[in-house]
Amino acid sequence: MSKHPHLSDPSIGLGCMNLSHAYGSPVPHEEAVKALQAAFDMGYRHFDTATLYGGGKNELLVGEALKERRNEFFLASKCGMAMVDGKKTINGRPENIRQQCEDSLQRLQTDYIDLYYLHRLDPEVAIEESVGTLGDLVKEGKIGSVGLSEVSADTLKKAHSEFPITALQSEYSLWTRNPEIATLATCNELDIHFVAFSPLARGFLTGSLMDASQLEAKDIRNNMPRFQTEHYEHNLALLNDYLSLAKDIGCTPAQLALAWLKGKGNNIVPIPGTRSVQHMKDNLEAGQLILDKQQMALLDNMINQKNVSGPRYNAAQQKEIDTEEF
Repeated sequence: MSKHPHLSDPSIGLGCMNLSHAYGSPVPHEEAVKALQAAFDMGYRHFDTATLYGGGKNELLVGEALKERRNEFFLASKCGMAMVDGKKTINGRPENIRQQCEDSLQRLQTDYIDLYYLHRLDPEVAIEESVGTLGDLVKEGKIGSVGLSEVSADTLKKAHSEFPITALQSEYSLWTRNPEIATLATCNELDIHFVAFSPLARGFLTGSLMDASQLEAKDIRNNMPRFQTEHYEHNLALLNDYLSLAKDIGCTPAQLALAWLKGKGNNIVPIPGTRSVQHMKDNLEAGQLILDKQQMALLDNMINQKNVSGPRYNAAQQKEIDTEEF
């Protein structure tokens, strides 16, 4: 149905969130528009945004930057979690999903979103009800396919039996291995793409954040246990061997993290986000880097759920998700 590129071509997409949301002050509008256009020019063809990001501003940004190229790229957005009266609200009810889809289409300046995710499972609404509505939007031609974000294997199976799920998006990186418990296997079994967000461990695996106390006050990482002093100092020690391996291979630390993810399965699509055009270029080039079995095994043992200190989310954040925990 879609004449647009596929979500895994090229094999690395761009997470657009941190241009407008979560990591300190938003990037100035004109600069952010130019960064997205530069990303397209260098070869990105899968752009990921959401209703939530910047309270709609991120979708506006993507719409403005890329509307002239709309048929040349794969557009993903999300519904079911939004800023309502200044408060983050999860709502998976059919009428809300429909309204958010209309609003997304308008902000994105398009009549069609290739992949539309339910951003979070609403505990008050059966997953089949939310997904049934998304399936109707596919039939109406407003969206091309249905995705889910941060759900468990059981929820994914229930959803898939209601309407085919094209992609599951969850956090996955060397330091967040939760998908290895069950959802990666379920995606393989049901032929679902796995889209990995925060594949660079929210900057940790780039080796550029050596002092977490320097983060802006508004940065989301300040509320995440792993970035708090008692845990972060322990986690930084894990980076020594990792940075040495990147140097030996002749790649950036970020490229090493992305190549490791690509080595974990043919259906895995990392969507690193960055504010730097140079980093966008480096990340895209990681699609060409292939690690051998020995390098993969080394990395598996170097940084994993057994040696990383601190949970990935605090108690309030943990309540919003439906993923398996170690």
